[in-house]
Amino acid sequence: MRVESSSEQLVISESARRVLEKRYLRKDTDGIPVETPAELFRRVAGNIATAETFYAIDDDKRALWEETFYGLMSRLEFIPNSPTLMNAGTDIQQLSACFVLPVEDSMDGIFDSIKHTAIIHKSGGGTGFSFSRIRPRNDVVNSTQGVSSGPISFMTVFDAATETVKQGGRRRGANMAILRIDHPDIVQFIEAKRRNDRLNNFNLSVAITDKFMEAVKNDEEYELINPRTGKVVDSLPASMVFEKIVDGAWRNGEPGIVFIDEINRDNPTPRVGMIESTNPCGEQPLLPYESCNLGSINLSRFARGTLGESTVDYEALGDCVATAVRFLDNVIDMNKYPLEQIDALTKANRKIGLGVMGFAELLIRMGVSYDSDRAVEVAEELMSFIEKTADEASRGLAEERGAFPNFAMSVFADRGELPIRNSTRTTIAPTGTISIIADTTSGVEPIFALAFVRNVMDNDQLVESNSTFEEVAREYGFYSEELIKRVAETGSVQDLEEVPERWRKIFKTSHDITPEAHTRIQAAFQKFTDNAVSKTVNFPHEATIEEVRTVFGLAHELGCKGVTIYRDGSRDCQVLNVGKEMPSQAATAGAASVNSDQAETGIEDDRDHIKKPRRRPDSIQGTTRKVETGCGNLYVTVNDDEHGPFELFAQIGKAGGCAASQTEAIGRLISLALRAGVDPGAIARQLGGVRCPS
Repeated sequence: MRVESSSEQLVISESARRVLEKRYLRKDTDGIPVETPAELFRRVAGNIATAETFYAIDDDKRALWEETFYGLMSRLEFIPNSPTLMNAGTDIQQLSACFVLPVEDSMDGIFDSIKHTAIIHKSGGGTGFSFSRIRPRNDVVNSTQGVSSGPISFMTVFDAATETVKQGGRRRGANMAILRIDHPDIVQFIEAKRRNDRLNNFNLSVAITDKFMEAVKNDEEYELINPRTGKVVDSLPASMVFEKIVDGAWRNGEPGIVFIDEINRDNPTPRVGMIESTNPCGEQPLLPYESCNLGSINLSRFARGTLGESTVDYEALGDCVATAVRFLDNVIDMNKYPLEQIDALTKANRKIGLGVMGFAELLIRMGVSYDSDRAVEVAEELMSFIEKTADEASRGLAEERGAFPNFAMSVFADRGELPIRNSTRTTIAPTGTISIIADTTSGVEPIFALAFVRNVMDNDQLVESNSTFEEVAREYGFYSEELIKRVAETGSVQDLEEVPERWRKIFKTSHDITPEAHTRIQAAFQKFTDNAVSKTVNFPHEATIEEVRTVFGLAHELGCKGVTIYRDGSRDCQVLNVGKEMPSQAATAGAASVNSDQAETGIEDDRDHIKKPRRRPDSIQGTTRKVETGCGNLYVTVNDDEHGPFELFAQIGKAGGCAASQTEAIGRLISLALRAGVDPGAIARQLGGVRCPS
């Protein structure tokens, strides 16, 4: 256990500071931060260390653990999940990132879950659901003698509730919807997000069984089962359904897949319940009404020695793992759970999810290429060590504090193993913003690009370049401003001969790595992870459907618990963009080039770089169209100037009415955007999914 002096200066990147100020630091009523990043870590450390007093530890030891927890975070070696950073030591005190709620096959049960979802989202958590218990479309409803609308119709209600709550503006609503492959509505579910304007607060995953994969392999039909009766009602060709899943994933990344039998083989408490769903990013399988508390170790902080030839300091890493396990176990006790059922089951099973970030940066410092056999070996060595150390730490806590209450109903008791404090210990999460805070690469992903724009937090944009690449280029004598500009054009160095071949092999980005190599890294970490691994298998835009099919099969073969793929450019809006595809705002940071079309359609104020609307000519031509809507006829006039669409007027309802006033306001804003040079297609995509019941 290392104790860090509270006087040590906290050093964070500018991107980290922006993220902390926008989302994490406490603010006054005017939205001005009232704490520093160091004070944030102190607030969290002090709050989580308070749990030590629940176990007859005196205040001196509590203070010692506070210093230890603070040191771990201030050195950026370990960062807990976002709700813990946001809420620990505040009135909210909801510290969990993810929850799973049941969705029963009854109107009361469904709307109870919608209410519980809103409560969780308001407190900053994400939710996962299995809709597999809901009877299929057109099935009988005994109470009314009517017919069921099926699970997909109810998913839209959950989606609308999430859209309304928006998690208080601090974290966007996030949901996972899972449907079993043998549900009669499975084809409708697979195609539910074929268009990008539906269910935008949901990730979708199909729960695939071993039996289904065997039917795909043998080109056989498989059975569909009505969950209300448990009876077989139909059958489908497995290969046909699998192709629909593959095609959807290729089109826009939806749906993903989870291997539900593989997940339940690692269920630590099968006598308590079977796992039906995961959290929104898929890395945390949970029982209904269970939550998990996540945190990640920054592996890059444990590289020692010469850049490009570093080794891992396993002694320091072991200390970090043991302290992080204690921290996360304390989180369970300090958590203010949004529902009584969640409080009870979380404390009964005491699941924690210790993960990693900075794996790609560690490999670079070691001089190892991400897509090499050696990288797979490093992944297995690291995660095997972390798993073993976390298990030992959890067993030590069991001696000190007792095993998790459901231990007698667990696989550990069945196998005659020693008591353990936490029913699961390890999870690999995507890390998102906490990797920005830690100034490292996210999760176990490769570098996305050596220069890119990251869209975060309500489309705020962070322009980022890889500091490790610049560090290497300077140290090994091939740095130049011209080189950095060329790298920014594509995000990659693979075609740049001025970068030595050794470093071109090491600085491979997501799209320089084959999908199979992505999958093998995920499988290497999964081998030594209790829960699951959040990992995106990146495909270039020109990838084929056959390549996606191959990765899905490989993931099942290698023992992954799920797989998510994303083909570059398959959605209108991406979290990360590289090269010339990046938004023009990034140009001033050398991370993108401005498209000439964009440059000429707006007028830029040279003084403050703010775009001003074009002047309106004395006369202008356009067309008016009538559109029928649920609220009456809408008349839309679009006028053009020499650059294209210039302004929009819209009229609906009586003058002075709400509909007419709102439509006029929208028209004015659209006109302002058009006159300032905003792409009309971008405006249409932003507004296309906005609708009301009428």
